[in-house]
Amino acid sequence: MEIVEPKLSDLESKEKEYSEGSLWDKIAKYSKAAGCSVVYAALLLFYAAQDEKIPRKTKMILYGALGYFISPLDLIPDITPFVGYADDMAGLLLALGVVSMYITDDVKKQAKSKLSDWFGDGCGAEQIEDIDAKIKG
Repeated sequence: MEIVEPKLSDLESKEKEYSEGSLWDKIAKYSKAAGCSVVYAALLLFYAAQDEKIPRKTKMILYGALGYFISPLDLIPDITPFVGYADDMAGLLLALGVVSMYITDDVKKQAKSKLSDWFGDGCGAEQIEDIDAKIKG
């Protein structure tokens, strides 16, 4: 099965599906299945979007990717074992790549703190470092 990365226009159309409550609900319900990498990527986007200096167009990308993550209508259903979150991760990474200049050390600190609150020591540093390396370029 080939995994197709979502197009930027697809992410922008999902912006309307984003809400903070829906994000927290999705993470609470599926965080263990999604894994630390997916949750960390979503948290980076969430905390970056809180920055008032980020242009509206950039926030549309952030919220679009988070909306896609929240949406039950995915290219690969989230309940599919092992690969169910591959399309979500692709969308999150695509958005992170586009907005990486807004992922500050403070954003990373907030995301890591929340991840630690939820998972404790259950998230390996290598998973987080892998995401951080991908957004450095």
